[in-house]
Amino acid sequence: MLGMANRAYLSVWSRDFAEITMLEQFGELLKTVPFSAERPGFAWLVIRAVDPALGSLVEYDFRGRALDAAEVVAVAREHLHFDSAYEAQTHWDLWVYDIASGRWQLQPQLLEIICRGEEYDDRAFVEAGHFQADIGFEHLFTGHAGLLSGSADGATPQDLAEAEFLAVMGRPENLREYHQKTRENIQKLMDWVRALEQALPLERYQLCSEGEENFEARLDEILAVR
Repeated sequence: MLGMANRAYLSVWSRDFAEITMLEQFGELLKTVPFSAERPGFAWLVIRAVDPALGSLVEYDFRGRALDAAEVVAVAREHLHFDSAYEAQTHWDLWVYDIASGRWQLQPQLLEIICRGEEYDDRAFVEAGHFQADIGFEHLFTGHAGLLSGSADGATPQDLAEAEFLAVMGRPENLREYHQKTRENIQKLMDWVRALEQALPLERYQLCSEGEENFEARLDEILAVR
């Protein structure tokens, strides 16, 4: 994997969100998660109160026996407050290019999902969503160095690993496979969004990332390439 630090996010705003309904909705969202085949279930739950600067209120490590959505919600209910946030961690499988082997591998990637009470962190939900998922490295959905948007001509590699990667992807057959694997990652994300639309009284959702000015437009652009 290349050394790209930018992350991508899915934010969700829900209707009928209240203290008595938020964990029920959180559970419905968690049921839709497309788990990794190798690492199914939720392995970690962190509960925070009032403000993230205060640190965690309690942390649960379920790596010995990962929990399902209902079990996570049952634990979270012990700390039900509208000024709290609940962070569940799991993994989902995405295509990753391994430079050492020169092969694509379907690998478990960390997926962190947060439920925010409306009184948590000075009403951070207004900008960030009632629910927000850190879906992983941005480049798993957008590609490196503008390769998948046709803007890589003359790109200056940031390091030796990226220079090697750009050289490999300079071959048309490799670039075609790069498009294919990245589209499959995007399609998995969009299939999850469709599942959320069915599971929740969804008001709206937003996809964004740290490095793209318009992350959703870039995804559409890549999906359109055949």
